[in-house]
Amino acid sequence: MGLQALSSRAVMGMYFERLEAATGMAWLDAISNYFTSDQASETYPWMGMPPALREWIGGRNAKGFTTNGVTIENKHYEATIEFLLKDLRRDKTPQIVARIDEFIQRGQTHFASLVSKLIVNGESTVCYDGQFFFDTDHSEGDSGTQSNDISTDISLLPAQTHGVVTAPSPEEMQQAILKSISQMFTFVDDQGEPLNEAASEFLVMVPVSLQSATQSALTMVREAAASTFQMENMQIRAAVNPRLTTAGWNDKFATFRTDGSIKPLIRQEETEPELKVKDEDSDFAFDNDAI
Repeated sequence: MGLQALSSRAVMGMYFERLEAATGMAWLDAISNYFTSDQASETYPWMGMPPALREWIGGRNAKGFTTNGVTIENKHYEATIEFLLKDLRRDKTPQIVARIDEFIQRGQTHFASLVSKLIVNGESTVCYDGQFFFDTDHSEGDSGTQSNDISTDISLLPAQTHGVVTAPSPEEMQQAILKSISQMFTFVDDQGEPLNEAASEFLVMVPVSLQSATQSALTMVREAAASTFQMENMQIRAAVNPRLTTAGWNDKFATFRTDGSIKPLIRQEETEPELKVKDEDSDFAFDNDAI
């Protein structure tokens, strides 16, 4: 049979080497908080916003947790990859390395898949306050009714060039993006205080159909900020998410504030990925000539 060029140990070494070098989606940390877990589920009570300063009259007025919250259950996921012993023996190293890289990339995009589903389902699934995540009638405490689900009729916008909803002109996209940010500045918290008055960093997540218009629109915003007016320390970034496209998002986008300590979404993990191998000495290898 000749000398076996690659072993299961060598494949494992490739896996960990590439896992160490792999990076996830940058936008995940921007729009979601990461928490570890040590039990079947975790409950996150919604504290509400900290109280504003008030004149000290009649002693302290401490504020605790509200009655709202969300419970997240841990689920078990797996992915299995198989290598034939004959391929290892024939030293198909480039193909095996490529397969391992793809395997790791699948793992790195797992949270992107879960979070993207949260965004897509945000139009039809309730969150902690009993409303859809994207809804027109959120209310909490003294906030009054407020909407984070708005639309823009691009045909009515003052633009030299008009497009269609699935391919707006950069001018139309620019105005739609700035409208979404302006809407966020109108939000107040459960005590009636401005919620985003210190906001300066935003991320616009778009489907593939809106990528070109968004990139051009943000270029126009930056150039305008530098030459004709000053948006104080405001940064607007874009993230193209193909998963929105496959879910039917072709004429809409989501805007997130990214510089707050509490993000709009949660990523929860009980254990880090574990690598288990049925090696050359296993019954599986004997029965299938594979590992």
